[in-house]
Parts: sequence; C-alpha cells; structure tokens
Amino acid sequence: MLGRRQFRIKVFQALYAWFEGGETRQDVAEKQLLQSIEKFYELYFYLLSFFLEVIDFYRRRTEDARHKFYPTEEEKNPNLKLIENSVIQIFQQNKSLEHKIVTYKISWTEDQEMIRGIFNKIKAGKEYSEYLNSGNKSFDEDREIVFRLFKKYIARSAALQSYFEEKNIYWADDFDAACVFVLKTIRLIREDHSPENSFPELFKKMDGDDPEDDRRFIVNLFRFTIGQSEKLEKMIEGKTHNWELDRIALSDIILIKMALVELIHFPSIPVKVTLNEYIDLSKMFSTPKSKLFINGILDKMVEELNVDKKIRKTGRGLV
Repeated sequence: MLGRRQFRIKVFQALYAWFEGGETRQDVAEKQLLQSIEKFYELYFYLLSFFLEVIDFYRRRTEDARHKFYPTEEEKNPNLKLIENSVIQIFQQNKSLEHKIVTYKISWTEDQEMIRGIFNKIKAGKEYSEYLNSGNKSFDEDREIVFRLFKKYIARSAALQSYFEEKNIYWADDFDAACVFVLKTIRLIREDHSPENSFPELFKKMDGDDPEDDRRFIVNLFRFTIGQSEKLEKMIEGKTHNWELDRIALSDIILIKMALVELIHFPSIPVKVTLNEYIDLSKMFSTPKSKLFINGILDKMVEELNVDKKIRKTGRGLV
C-alpha cells in the first residue's frame, strides 16, 4: 500500500492548486485528488512492467542469437543467470501483477527502441558483468541485482521519466516517488513469495485495519483544510505577531493548516508523527527557512491546543 507520506503530498498539491485559484468546485477538486492517487498506483505497475519487458527483450535477443546460422560459442551457450533470476521469475509468475498489467492495458509494443536502449546500458554496466561472473547463486544476490539495476537504469533514466511525463499529466511529479515504491517492493520480496500473493494495495488491507481508512484520511484532510480555512488562519495569525499572513509563503500556510487539521481531527495519529511529517514536507515544498518557522508555530499551537483540550488522541499506543 502507499504510505501516508505520499497521501499527504497529494493532498498538499491539491490544496495548493485550490488556494491558488485552480478548480472552483470542491467536489471536482476532490475527485481529481483521488484520481491523481489512483494514477500514481498505475504508474507503479507501469514501472514494474517496464523492467520485466527489458528482461523479456534480453531473453528474446538471447534466443534469436542461438538460432543464427553461425552463432558464436557464447551465443550457443549464453549465461542465463539474469534471465533465470529468482526475483524476476517471482514478478513474471505473479498473478496479481499480471492482472494489473491487463487491467491497465499496459503494452510496450510501440516502445521497443526505448527498451533496447535501457537494455544496452544494463549490459554495458559493471553490475551486469559482476553478477554474471560472481560464481554465486543465492536469493539475496538475485534480489540485490534487481534492486541495483532498477535503481540505476530505470529510476535514474531521464528519458523514461520524460516518457511518462508526456504520457500522463498526473505523472509529471510522481516518477521519483513511484520508483521508490517499486524499490521498496523489491526489498520486501521473499524467497517463498507465491504467485498467488498480492502486490501492495493502494489502500491498506491488513488484518484489523479498515480498508477505507486511508481513503477517509485523504478526503477528510482535504475537506477539513478547505472547510475550516478561515478559522485556521485566525489561529495561525495569533502566533505570527511579526508577520501578516499575506507575507508568509502559501506553501507554509497550507502545511500548517493541514497539520492543525490532523492534530485536532485525527485522534489516531500521534502528535509527534504529525509534527515530523509536516516539518519534513516543508523541506520538500517550501523555502529553506520554512522548517524552523513551521516547527516554531506548531510547537506554540500544540501547547495551546493541549491546554484548551482540543487535542484528544486515542487508539493503540496513544491512550
């Protein structure tokens, strides 16, 4: 499943567009927000599929070389270690991944030149040759090479990033985060992973968790931040004695509003988690000094909200 960090980023981006004067209908903006998250999930499967297509290109090329009129000894007896990599086979045999590829109608038929380009870079790299000639055969080694190849040749491919940006407007800012999600998936693969095992769901589906909880988090964070915007601004103004709100970066104001909504309206999220998350987001989306500014404002407000008993945290580890 996607993490709450990614959901917060998506809500922040939607709120920034809203307060900048973008979409004027809240229901439409909310629908676009959820759609952007769905498209992020789709991009995750596109990236996995692309990597598997590169490996399949390698397999087809190896088979073609074997059937040449005058194959070399190397072509007649190729090193199949990467093609037979156990982690790659887990991906290739997984029914959940196969279903997603069909559902999203993912096809690379028209993109073979791009596939070829990535494959040639992999084959020319030291990681490839070191892996083929290591003399070892272990699941850990197989997983590590898949991780390293994806990170270096897929996640860092400017051409591939441009391809996805042109393919879908929602993917303009999602490429790096989706690659991180794929890398996490690779790290979590285990040797006993069954073809029947599902890949991470968009929203949590763990035992004891409500599968709609993440969706509610996204929608309510978006709705409450807009619906209580004026009230939140008055709260913030009381803590910025030397600054008018219109002199504070819009990104800072939105991040503080979102944090306040979480502190007041999401009882299961620990205060420390909320503070850390929004301070981290300020490093990504705001000015260099925003971290200290947002941290200072939120520290004052948490203290006041606690005194006024407006922060009520409940749940596991919070009581």
